[in-house]
Amino acid sequence: MREHVTRYLQYLRVERNASELTIKSYHEDFEALLDYLVELNDGQMPAPTEVSTVDLRGYLRALHEAEYAKSTISRRLASLRSFFKFCIRDGDLKENPAKALKNPRASRPLPFFLSSREVAKLLITPPLADAFGLRDRAILETMYSSGVRAAELVGMNISDLVTDEGVVRVRGKGKKERFAPIGSYADKAIKKWLEVRSAMLVEKRKNAGPASPLFLNKFGTRLTTRSIGRMLEKHLKVAGLDARTSPHTLRHSFATHLLERGADIRSIQELLGHKSIVTTQIYTHTSASTLRSIYEKAHPRNRSRNEAGTPAQ
Repeated sequence: MREHVTRYLQYLRVERNASELTIKSYHEDFEALLDYLVELNDGQMPAPTEVSTVDLRGYLRALHEAEYAKSTISRRLASLRSFFKFCIRDGDLKENPAKALKNPRASRPLPFFLSSREVAKLLITPPLADAFGLRDRAILETMYSSGVRAAELVGMNISDLVTDEGVVRVRGKGKKERFAPIGSYADKAIKKWLEVRSAMLVEKRKNAGPASPLFLNKFGTRLTTRSIGRMLEKHLKVAGLDARTSPHTLRHSFATHLLERGADIRSIQELLGHKSIVTTQIYTHTSASTLRSIYEKAHPRNRSRNEAGTPAQ
């Protein structure tokens, strides 16, 4: 099995042009599966032909018992189907043992987001008296202004900025590119950061060319998504905001605030870089108070409009 998994990951990298993050996730998923199968077979690694539907059903049951999220279990099941399909394609297997397995029914909890006031409080937290305060302010403004993922933000290069048009080039999932808007506040914050960024590169003797990172760490090199998380945690404590807030919360907030202010779901889909509208519906929602406000403004026979002088027929 391990040899087949290695070949499959290479197939994803070369033929499917999968990103390194995708390869890493699949590798971790299959390591967990292989550990389970070895334990199931008294320390022996089975061949793909020796893995049955019953074995895989037991593996999924173990994931449920370990309280893995349904979305994680569904993703692992999808990778299993794809792997065994690959084995069939290469002539190592005749039937797909994962084909008969059903995905767990997905739950769709409302995403956690910050109110406009909370976001404003967070954005002004980084101090402007030092280089990293300017950097953090620019990062937070950019994430909220454009709705980009943390991985997309750390992947930005200086050449990705198109300041004349108020956009930035974003390399999203599946290596797909899009242009995300940069609002006036984010634009101003980025320009202030760029003023000190050049001096930092000179000090660290790093390349200042167009392919160099837009946002730098203390060593003058590219940030990681984990560094973005740690930076956010620090400013959340200062601002006294909910500790559940993550970099992705700013993306949720971006989409939710657009929706609440009348943006249509298709436009939000494009801005977020989602392939499917269904994904966008998971990321965005409208609160009950917002729905009530829209109703009161739009419906011809609601109480507030009648009290304002609109006659009831």
